[in-house]
Amino acid sequence: MKRKITVITICSVLFALCFTVEAQQTTKVPRIGYLTGATPVGQAARVEAFRQGLRELGYIEGKNIVVEYRYAEEKLDRLPALATELVRLKVDVIVTGGSGNTRAAKEATNTIPIVMAQDSDPVGNGFVASLARPGGNITGLATLAPEIGGKQLELLKEIVPKLSRVAVLGAASTTPGTIQQRREIELAAGAFKVQLQYLDVLGLKDIETAFQAASKGRANGVLVLRGTVLGSEGTHISEFAVKNRLPAIYGTRRSVEAGGLMSYGVNTTDLDRRAATYVDKILKGAKPAELPVEQPKKFEFIINLKAAKQIGLTIPPNVLARADKVIK
Repeated sequence: MKRKITVITICSVLFALCFTVEAQQTTKVPRIGYLTGATPVGQAARVEAFRQGLRELGYIEGKNIVVEYRYAEEKLDRLPALATELVRLKVDVIVTGGSGNTRAAKEATNTIPIVMAQDSDPVGNGFVASLARPGGNITGLATLAPEIGGKQLELLKEIVPKLSRVAVLGAASTTPGTIQQRREIELAAGAFKVQLQYLDVLGLKDIETAFQAASKGRANGVLVLRGTVLGSEGTHISEFAVKNRLPAIYGTRRSVEAGGLMSYGVNTTDLDRRAATYVDKILKGAKPAELPVEQPKKFEFIINLKAAKQIGLTIPPNVLARADKVIK
């Protein structure tokens, strides 16, 4: 009898062990694709914000989730191939940040869910049918904040009381996001009695030409629309602004950290953190078509006093007091 009990016990233990091993083998670890046109260094803060969002939801890289990072290293023509590579890996979700990245992912797949960490105009860019009901395999977050352009012009007017002519540097006059930003800036310009000069900057070669045109147009301020530059080009714009002693405001803090005077815009790292929430919902069975696109909740105002000193500009104390960060 004792021998029978021992045999039964051993069999039970072996069965339990086999069941555990089988369960572990069949448990699928989600695989996420993260597609960006930037460099690992340039994207570091945003990637960390995304990782933070995952951790807050209980996902630990290497344990219960795998993230495949693909960087185009500022060579945007590489994006389609990188997107196709992620599709071949059969990732469960692709996370993108910016219109170019999202478009490359969209052209690579219409079945794998795509989460936009940010986009200036998802409807205008043809990524979703509407913000409330995206309708396809794409959802996520938009940088849609109509008040930003007017606020930027207002801040520029506060530090340059005699502001009368502003050169507006934009990625392209025909893109949906740019058109919307221009509309808001024009409303503010009318209120502040400021004349606007639109100058397209599509790449590095256009920066010097734009500043020459701004100088000829007697601009005494520059407004750089969000999405105009990528990586090192932001440094070149700030260098030309200093050379021409022109106060400039940008849409991203990265431009100010690269030497620009000041920025006011969406807190993009917060959007990347929130993108993890979409990934979590999709992994749990939610369909992108039914997840509404959300808009920004956090904005930030950054001032670079080094840049102000270089152009001989004194920032009023009341403006400094409102800054989220001051670079000294």
